[in-house]
Amino acid sequence: MTTVRVAVPRKGRPLEAVLERLAARTGTTDLADDVISTLQYEKAITKDNQTAERDVYDRLAAYSDTDDPSAPEFTLLRDDRAGMPRRIVFDSLTLDLDGYDLQLVGREEPFRALRTHEFALGFDSADLVLEEVVGLDTEPLTGLDEVNDRIDPRDTDVRVVSGLGDTVWHTLLATPDIQRQLDADLDRSFVDAYEGKLCISPRYERLVEAVLGSDAVEGIEFTYPEEGAVEEAAIADTGIGVYLTVTGSTAHEYGLELGERLFPSETVMLENVAETTDATRQATDLFVGADLETKLAST
Repeated sequence: MTTVRVAVPRKGRPLEAVLERLAARTGTTDLADDVISTLQYEKAITKDNQTAERDVYDRLAAYSDTDDPSAPEFTLLRDDRAGMPRRIVFDSLTLDLDGYDLQLVGREEPFRALRTHEFALGFDSADLVLEEVVGLDTEPLTGLDEVNDRIDPRDTDVRVVSGLGDTVWHTLLATPDIQRQLDADLDRSFVDAYEGKLCISPRYERLVEAVLGSDAVEGIEFTYPEEGAVEEAAIADTGIGVYLTVTGSTAHEYGLELGERLFPSETVMLENVAETTDATRQATDLFVGADLETKLAST
């Protein structure tokens, strides 16, 4: 039987989005819930919000059933906290579907695994696509449906197929004082007219330039929060910035106004178009069928 291998994140919101979509399409809700709850428990231990009664090796042995090929498998990775302790993360899961086996394989960087042709399909954050392969232009990038047009086919064969809808937004934030200086709506045109410092996360510099447009960031000096600082607090100190928001409650706590939602940060399905087969098309349809949303990539 054909096996379709799909690269997925090892932990966090993107992996949960993949598992929830898979459960909705295959009826494997209990299995998905088991993996998600296990990793959330391990995250709580990592964050010192939960005390474990067993050591990490005993927990790993309890989670993994090597006698059942359909059972989820977990593994250990070094965490980046002080002392680099070991953390339990997702390793793999295989489902016997209609005519093929679907194997989810945990990777630290799924997008890069597709770029090197290790996988035909995968899931990762749309942010990474913008940070690594999307071309910069004078015009802003405003949505997922524009991403593939900004990818140089000479640079990579990877394309965005669709988003999973687990959206948080890269949002323009500013203090009322900064907004009053220009007396204008807090949107892309505001940034175009503004000159001065704009606070962002260091890893998002290329992304922010892509979603604002290169013309708009002329006269802008990017600044970054100090290590350990609350992002919204740093933006409030600067006066204006871009950061991820869901409800905006934390931004409001620091006296910030919410402006335009610039770009959706969500988990996206990715395809290496050079590796496409009939089996991978079948797997793609499982995750993003016509009844769910419009595909972005040509498959």
